[in-house]
Amino acid sequence: MPDRPLRLEGDGFVLRPWRSDDLESLLRHANDEAVSRGLRDRFPFPYTRDDGEAFLGGRILAPDTLNLAIEIEGAACGSIGAQPGVAERGYSAELGYWLGRAHWGQGWMTRVVGQFAPWVMDELRLFRLQAEVLDFNEGSARVLLANGFLEEGTARCAVFKRGQLHDLRRFARVRERVD
Repeated sequence: MPDRPLRLEGDGFVLRPWRSDDLESLLRHANDEAVSRGLRDRFPFPYTRDDGEAFLGGRILAPDTLNLAIEIEGAACGSIGAQPGVAERGYSAELGYWLGRAHWGQGWMTRVVGQFAPWVMDELRLFRLQAEVLDFNEGSARVLLANGFLEEGTARCAVFKRGQLHDLRRFARVRERVD
């Protein structure tokens, strides 16, 4: 993990560590069924104050996960991160992200992933950055494809979420050497 203060500035947004004073903004954007439906169950709906405090307190994600707040117009409204692999998979990581619905459809996440993906691949010396997308989440698939990820395949009937069975699409961005 980076051992220096993190602040990545993009076109109209900032990526930075989450802070305790982000709680109200986190709750405003995270407590939305439409946001949570495409994410892992560790991102619940309803998203309560206890959930937000646990997340900001570092009790939800694995300790080695690099997770940054997406700040737009001075407020945290989403998150992007990478969970590095271990042992023989130590040069790969899984990408995850979400954005508050108020900011959907405006190209924000395409720009955020465009800033974060090459940076995290360099920072963590990765050969592979992969992401999994539930079958109905065409917006997320478009974000990945626009940023040089290739669709590698589909795990059929892989996720049972909220009473429905879903396929899981896998995307990856790779490089053959680290400079």
